[in-house]
Amino acid sequence: MPYMVEISGLTKEYSGIRVVDGLDLQVAAGELFGFLGPNGAGKTTTIRILTTLTKPSSGQAFINGYNVVAEAQRVKSEFGIVQQHISLNRDLTVRENLELHARLHHLPPAERKKRIDYLLEYVDMTEWGSQTIDQISGGMKRKVMIARALIHRPKLLFLDEPTVGLDAQTRRRVWDLIRMMNSEGATIFLTTHYIEEAEALCRRVGIVHHGRLISLGAPVQLRRKLGLITVETEDNGRTHYSYFPDRDAASEFVHRLNSSEKVVMRESNLEDVFVELTGQKVQED
Repeated sequence: MPYMVEISGLTKEYSGIRVVDGLDLQVAAGELFGFLGPNGAGKTTTIRILTTLTKPSSGQAFINGYNVVAEAQRVKSEFGIVQQHISLNRDLTVRENLELHARLHHLPPAERKKRIDYLLEYVDMTEWGSQTIDQISGGMKRKVMIARALIHRPKLLFLDEPTVGLDAQTRRRVWDLIRMMNSEGATIFLTTHYIEEAEALCRRVGIVHHGRLISLGAPVQLRRKLGLITVETEDNGRTHYSYFPDRDAASEFVHRLNSSEKVVMRESNLEDVFVELTGQKVQED
């Protein structure tokens, strides 16, 4: 199986503190992969290494077969990145932002115009091309950043919190765009604080904690390991969670409970898996 991302024994230390600790990970070409973990788990540092911004202390990482340290310039042509923070030039129009990025990637003039026209239509932003960045909404800015990241036809797209701060409706439109990019062959490497986003989009997820990969698999596989049914019980204002392989086992447990206890039975989700594995909510430090 060809790997778009391949990491082996990756380690990064700052002042003697290991923020990435012997990480091993493979992401197949064409995969939509979610990279999850609490703040400080090592996600951002890993992405900085993969995108050639930081050198590892030890270990190796490859993008489409190219070493991110030894072949950094070649690697840069293989990926696009949409960062969490808006990094568009506010003084330029939407089209001018894309034009600038196309020039940085040395696209010839005729190809630049054709590519920009195509991408503006692709992200449904054609009619906004002459607007400055400050004149468009947050959701539109995200779409422009996605278009900019695609300008040089990368095989791999890093999406770092691509829907942060967006309302639910706009977030779902961005989800549709992500699915479309993936269906057309792009490998997607997604980080998100919205667990339901990873569950809705990703074929596999990896959960990292203290710089180590602690769980890896399809969301339903990870849920099955924990238990497909969750029972919530409340005791003195505190909620306790119990997990069961099926509803019959969960119902048997509920029937043994004190009838005065507040009980909720539901399907488990990826957030249950995350909290049980890390002991943290995804947005905790």
